[in-house]
Amino acid sequence: MRSRLRRLVLGATALFTAASALPAAAATTGQRAEQHSSRDGMSAVIRYTEYGIPHILAENYADLGFGTGWAQAADEVCTLADGFVTLRGERSRYFGADAPAGGDLSAARTNLASDLYFRGVRESGTVERLLAERAPVGPSREVRNMMRGWAAGYNAWLKQKKVTDPACAGASWVRPVTELDVAARGLAIASISGEGRFVDTITAAQPPAGGTAASGAPSARTPGTKAVAKAADELWGDPGMGSNAVAFRGDRTAGGRGLLLGNPHYPWDGGRRFWQSQQTIPGELNVSGGSLLGTPAISIGFNAHVAWSHTVSTGIPVNFHQLTLDPADPTTYLVDGRPERMKKRTVTVAVKDGAPVTRTQWWTRYGPVVTSLNSQVTLPWTGKTAYALNDPNAANLRFADTSLGFSKARGTGDVLASLDRHQGIPWVNTIAADRAGHSLYTQSQVLPRVTDELAGRCSTELGRTTYPASGIAILDGSRGDCALGSDAGAVVPGIFGPSRMPTLKDAPYAENSNGTAWMTNADRPLTGYERIFGTVGTQLGLRTRGAIEDVAAMADRGGLTVRDLQRQQFANRVPAGDLAAGDVARACAALPGGTATGSDGKAVDVSGACGVLKAWDRTMDTGSRGALLFDRFWRRLEQAVPADRLWKVPFSAADPVRTPNTVNTDAPGFPTALADTVAELRGAGIALDAPLGAHQFVVRDGQRLPVPGGAGRLGVWNVIEPTWDAAGGGYTEVPFGSSHLQAVGWDGSRCPVARTLLTYSQSSNPKSPHFADQTRLFSGEKWVASRFCEKDIMSSPKLEVVRVHERR
Repeated sequence: MRSRLRRLVLGATALFTAASALPAAAATTGQRAEQHSSRDGMSAVIRYTEYGIPHILAENYADLGFGTGWAQAADEVCTLADGFVTLRGERSRYFGADAPAGGDLSAARTNLASDLYFRGVRESGTVERLLAERAPVGPSREVRNMMRGWAAGYNAWLKQKKVTDPACAGASWVRPVTELDVAARGLAIASISGEGRFVDTITAAQPPAGGTAASGAPSARTPGTKAVAKAADELWGDPGMGSNAVAFRGDRTAGGRGLLLGNPHYPWDGGRRFWQSQQTIPGELNVSGGSLLGTPAISIGFNAHVAWSHTVSTGIPVNFHQLTLDPADPTTYLVDGRPERMKKRTVTVAVKDGAPVTRTQWWTRYGPVVTSLNSQVTLPWTGKTAYALNDPNAANLRFADTSLGFSKARGTGDVLASLDRHQGIPWVNTIAADRAGHSLYTQSQVLPRVTDELAGRCSTELGRTTYPASGIAILDGSRGDCALGSDAGAVVPGIFGPSRMPTLKDAPYAENSNGTAWMTNADRPLTGYERIFGTVGTQLGLRTRGAIEDVAAMADRGGLTVRDLQRQQFANRVPAGDLAAGDVARACAALPGGTATGSDGKAVDVSGACGVLKAWDRTMDTGSRGALLFDRFWRRLEQAVPADRLWKVPFSAADPVRTPNTVNTDAPGFPTALADTVAELRGAGIALDAPLGAHQFVVRDGQRLPVPGGAGRLGVWNVIEPTWDAAGGGYTEVPFGSSHLQAVGWDGSRCPVARTLLTYSQSSNPKSPHFADQTRLFSGEKWVASRFCEKDIMSSPKLEVVRVHERR
């Protein structure tokens, strides 16, 4: 293997010294050779093709990590460095204690809360203990080497290159990292939907003075079902962590092989961005796809045999334990009558222009003490009761090994085998297809082992409300027989084993748009799983309904190709429009005098909206006239009309894809929403029939780029959740939405047929040539033809080959 890589490296080096042998276009891309021996450290060869996509070639896992760390730093050094400041608990030191922490690695509202939590994790030694565990509980030797190499590659880039990104050029907080930092980032990503959601309450929870409820604390009460459901939606219904994916079985495709379309919806800036690459160790590994920043392995992608993607699942990744406290000491709790003292985690944080801040967190055998689900659902710490959070992903460093197993898989069976062995997927479903024609959906994720039987036997009074309503279990922590226990085959105690995971194999199609496992395929519904995984027989979201309609029709039609997947991605169909726009237009036209009264009590002439809505093509294409009007109207209608009164025909579990339907234009809020929408657009100087792209756009390199797609609440597959700025011209930025797109299939050759698109482009550095190039493609609904096989890489007209290595 080493000799083969050496030949490839020599061949790559020869490209630099014989530029005349390259295509003319390649000779103008500034190719350079750094022909130094790598005997004194790690090295890799990076072949850049169109749009700055790196193809990283290495002879072992450490060198592969090195090349990956180097290439990620070249594109995203400021974003990465900012994340490492977070993980070290140093945001207050550099940026001030009260400044917003951002949402990259937790939901902490302030830098101080973020620092108190992450410095506490660092000082607890959790990461070191997990690194010391033998695989599969701890990371494998290959992943350890990749993490070590990633840190070395990042550091080598910092040492050898100059930071040009104005976001951090010259900043003292851009510093070298260690393998421990890389591992800590992986742990933070795993727990971002668990402990990461509760950082503020973990760091603020304090025992009551004098054994009574803390001053100002709400009295304990059982919240209503709606409040609990709302809290769960706020916690785990984050629209920035959504996605669509569909796998088609081979008998529905033109070539008898599987097809996969992946469309994750993720933030367009910050540390949750995907970053695109190909990783190759000759004879060992060859995979292409998107990685979450700061991680060494491919997160979603494809190889010569299989392709996979992820969608955020409906599983609730945490549970709570209600503690019965010692009457004499609110920091001591009882388990089967025996007292256990809480553990104090005292953390000191340096603060910019101020004295250090010291705070104490309180931890139990179950996890940290918390005092709320959200502002409406409190979990007060009194002299009698406290609540502890259990997040099994707070000790999960297995994500990278699971992903590496996917990268080496030769079919969907190997994907399942990696899930079963490593059990490292924290909060997503997995959808896959392979060259042999198999399809796969599985909700194989790390969840607390809360069975319906356990919840029925051990739920507290509050838990009896929260569990059925939302899947949030609150168990009696005073009883030893209410412990989570262990499943056969589970890697660690307290989580579900592989046999419990909702899984659908070899269905004609397997689709998920963040709905429950139940409707992965409308003809083969999944049932029998525990409530914590999600619901069965409940109303589907519009995006799930629209997706099932689309992909079921595609599967029925058959003869599918990658081109069909590309068309589905940019169909931009609006299921809410198909269901409601006609009725809305008719009700609009029937309004007396063509007027409606707005929420401010003023009459508004809405007659111009009626014809626009009637003529609208029901898409969110950039040229669509009426799309913006309907989008703004639908948002207001959902606010004005309660969900249970929005439709005339209610939901039926016997017909979940087509119900509910027939929008209730008789609802009192209907004319108000229409009036407010028309007034809003006119007030902003926006014509009711303006093309969507004129008012849904981003500005990159001084150029306005129209953005196709629409909000998930409209049911659009190509989700774009833009920021409304009426004074600025409409939707003027996209915080999150469609991100790393991939449409993958296989033909008779050895190379996969793949089209990809990184919607926000490879680099967030405005000085990079790859700051907006793929965003321009996205604006035009165009794709990148993947260069996976060696012949395709080497024939790229934009080929640039760089050999990177440590210098000592």
